[in-house]
Amino acid sequence: MAMKNIQGLKLSPVAVLTSLIFTSFSSFAGGSYFDARNDAMGGTGVASSNYTTAPLSNPALLTKGRAEDRVSVILPSVGVQITDKDKMVDKIDDVTDTVNYYQNVFRDFDLIDLITNSSDIRFASGDLANQLRDLRGNKADGAAGAAIVVAVPNETLPFAFVAKAYGTAHLQTDVVQSDIDYLDSVAAGTLPGDPYLLRSSATGVAAIVADYGIAVAHEFMIGEQPVSVGITPKLQQTRLYNYRASVYNFDKDKVTNSEYRTNDTGFNIDAGLSTDVGENWTFGLSAQNLISRDIDTKEVNGYRDTYQIRPLVTAGAAWHTEKLTASLDVDATRTKRFKSQDDSQYAGVGVEYRVLDWLQLRGGYHADMKSNDTNVVSAGFGISPFNNRVHLDLAGSVGEDNTWGAMAQLGFSF
Repeated sequence: MAMKNIQGLKLSPVAVLTSLIFTSFSSFAGGSYFDARNDAMGGTGVASSNYTTAPLSNPALLTKGRAEDRVSVILPSVGVQITDKDKMVDKIDDVTDTVNYYQNVFRDFDLIDLITNSSDIRFASGDLANQLRDLRGNKADGAAGAAIVVAVPNETLPFAFVAKAYGTAHLQTDVVQSDIDYLDSVAAGTLPGDPYLLRSSATGVAAIVADYGIAVAHEFMIGEQPVSVGITPKLQQTRLYNYRASVYNFDKDKVTNSEYRTNDTGFNIDAGLSTDVGENWTFGLSAQNLISRDIDTKEVNGYRDTYQIRPLVTAGAAWHTEKLTASLDVDATRTKRFKSQDDSQYAGVGVEYRVLDWLQLRGGYHADMKSNDTNVVSAGFGISPFNNRVHLDLAGSVGEDNTWGAMAQLGFSF
C-alpha cells in the first residue's frame, strides 16, 4: 500500500529555506543585492547611494567620492527576507508532526489493519486529510545574500571591486484531491478497492547567482551639465536547484544535493547614469544584467523550470541637504525569476535623517506595482564612530503576507 511510504516523511520548509538562505546569496525585491542603508530606505539607492555602495545600485555614483575621501570597504553586507503568505512553514510542520506521531499506525498498513485496528487508522487518516486540505496550493519564498565591496575614490576614474552573491528559493505543494478523498474514505471506514498510489508532491527550486566585477565611473560635461557614467563588467556564476518528490517522502536535506544542481557561467554587465541638478537634486538611471539569459534546471521526476536573467532598469531621484535625504526609485522593467513565478515591478520611497555626525535614522516603503509580491515597510539606523572610519548599518522590514526581513552591513574607511 502507498501508506507504507508515509512513515519516511521529513518535510521542513524552514530547513529548506534556511539551507539556501544562509549560503550567502541575496535578492531584495527587484534588486540583486542587500544594502542595509538602501533597504532601510525602501530599497532605494539609484540616486541616493554613496560612493561605497554605488557598485551595488548604480556604478555611476562612484563619482560621488570626494578628493579627501578614503578607500572604503564593505565587509560584508548581508540580509535575508522571507515571505510565507499561507503560513506554509507551520502547516507543513503540522503535517510532519502528524505523520511522525502516527507513524506506528501507518507502518505496514493494509486492509486487514483497517478492520482489526480501525479506530486508530481511521482517526489518523482523517487527521492527515484535514492537514492536506489546509496545505493545498500553499507557497513560500525566501531570499538572502551577501556582498563585499572595495571602493577607491579619485577625481579621474574612481573604481571598485565588487563580489556579491544573491538568490531566491521558492517552495510549493501540489496536493491532489484524490489523496484527500482516499484518506477520507479510510477515515469513514470504507474499504478502498485496489491499492491507491498517493500522488501529492512538493517542489523546491532555488537560484544562487554570484557576480564578480570591477565597477568604474567617469564624469562628463554635456553642455554645461555634468553627467556621470558607470559600468560594471562581471563574471556571473549561476547554480540552480530543482528537487521534486512526494510530499510524504520529501527530504529537505536533498534540496541542495549536487544531483539536482545545474551550473552555468557567463559574462554580464551593469551600467548607470547620474547627474546633479542644482545643489539639492540627484537623478539616476541604472541597468542591471544587460545580457539576457535563460537557464534550465535539471528535470526531476518529470518537472523542469527555467530561471530568467533579464535587464532590470530603474530610475531614481534624490533630494538631499546636510541633514536630510529623501529618495524615490521606480522600476521601468519587470523583475523575472523562475518561469513558475509571477513577474514583479517595484517602486520605493525612503528618507534618511542625520541626527548627529555619527548617527543616521532611516525609513521607507517598497511596493510591487504588479501586486504579485508583498509590500513592505522598512526602518533602520547607521552609526559611524571613530571619525567615520567605521560604519555599522542595521535595517529590518515587515509586510503583508507574513513577510519579514533583516539586513546588516559593516564598513571601514582607510
